[in-house]
Amino acid sequence: MHELILTGGQVHDGFGNPPVTADVAVSGGRVTAVGTGLGPARRTLDADGLVVAPGFLDPHSHSDAVPFLPEAQPFKLYQGVTTEIVGNCGFTMAPTDPATAGLAPISIGARTFATFGDYLDAAEAAGPSNHLAALVGHNTLRLAAAGMARELPPGALERMCALAEEAFEAGAVGLSSGLEYVPGAYAGRAELIALARVARRHGGVYATHSRSESEGLAGALDEAIDVARAAGIRLQVSHCKASGRAVHGGSALILGKLAAARRQGVDVRGDLYPYQAFCTGLAAMLPPEAWEGGVEAMRARLADPATRAALRATAEDPANGTSVGLWREVHPEDVQILEHTDPAVAGLRLAQVLDGREPWDALCDLLIADPHAYAVCHTMHEDDVLAIMADPLIAIGSDSGEPYGPNHPRTFGTFPRFLGRYVRERKVTGLAEAIRKVTSATATQFGLTDRGWLGPGAAADLVAFDPDTIGHAGGYDNPSVRPTGVVHVLLEGEPVLTGGEFGGLRRGRVIRPGRR
Repeated sequence: MHELILTGGQVHDGFGNPPVTADVAVSGGRVTAVGTGLGPARRTLDADGLVVAPGFLDPHSHSDAVPFLPEAQPFKLYQGVTTEIVGNCGFTMAPTDPATAGLAPISIGARTFATFGDYLDAAEAAGPSNHLAALVGHNTLRLAAAGMARELPPGALERMCALAEEAFEAGAVGLSSGLEYVPGAYAGRAELIALARVARRHGGVYATHSRSESEGLAGALDEAIDVARAAGIRLQVSHCKASGRAVHGGSALILGKLAAARRQGVDVRGDLYPYQAFCTGLAAMLPPEAWEGGVEAMRARLADPATRAALRATAEDPANGTSVGLWREVHPEDVQILEHTDPAVAGLRLAQVLDGREPWDALCDLLIADPHAYAVCHTMHEDDVLAIMADPLIAIGSDSGEPYGPNHPRTFGTFPRFLGRYVRERKVTGLAEAIRKVTSATATQFGLTDRGWLGPGAAADLVAFDPDTIGHAGGYDNPSVRPTGVVHVLLEGEPVLTGGEFGGLRRGRVIRPGRR
């Protein structure tokens, strides 16, 4: 007798093949059969009229600290996501040194851990609501070994590699970098290659928020591809975008470089979120040299008129190429302040808070007051979003944050929005291919070989959704609206969402290579 059968759904295998009308039987956390006449089960779930697919995998999230929240968090289950890849953009909760952990402009949680294994163990014990697999972050490794120094002191790279080795032995699935952020922006290619080779020895992937997604886009992609080629490692280009008016139309460049790299033997793929705005710290607008020495050093530089003016000249000079901050990428009307210690400015555009100041001066004053302020930046053209989204090398990822406070709608609606607005309504791609983009395309790239597909022997992470109603109505003013259309979600055979309702249990776990 099977433990559970999903009955009568349109079953997609996750590889892009046409669906079949069938039942799906589950026992022992695995799919045991797909077909008809499968025999009795202790429990059945009706999937008539629904699409049954492998649970969705999010290749790019920032849910590292979510397991430690006091209540179970179903915001990804409501989207059909059963596994998230955390530790993106180079920032992770481990390994950290207490003396340097607070120096960076980006923070992903109040807690930090001395070793990566400590973090994974704690996340597992706390109980995720869905599965997590974790990358180890280059920025965090650099902070632990060298703080906010631009030049690595003797022995620091060896220390970073040793910390990375420990992280992979503990269960990291790859290395991430965030080269638009400090201290990662200070790294050269040799440093990145050395760390990527550690990841390669453990079968990991290199996922990069590249050095520029705007006017330095071409060089940044070349650098990422060169690092992957030199290290012999799979490459994931995070949240592919042509950001800023100067590079609208740049989707062809991105896709052309990815395709050319694959022809030359580099196993490269990318991901994208289905929105025209990104979300990041206001501090990312500054050139990297503004941050040398940490938060207080940055504040002092911005408070000094001469230094502030010199930093502006650096940020606005196109001859400086990549890694000079995001300032040239945005216009004041593009920048929507999402979170700031001054509630009077939260929700406003930078253009609305100038009070007679130059935009650069307003930005600097905002950062002096709150170095950890966040903003949504409306910088992408939909034609580029559509072109990147349709390409077979691109998976769908959310770049989501934690599910509270001011937020970007991608945290709550990425996958239903993709399947509703862009697949059902805009027909950017067919449904079978769309399901591949949210399942096996990510599972394969991150080495999660028993997930992302549906067939006997696969992990029974499953989603059943209504293709006619799946979607998300949330926007930038109301991001946390609950999505529609996801009916059932199973984690390793255990129903955690039935009839669209969350059961309240933390059934997720931390997935580590070599451990089921």
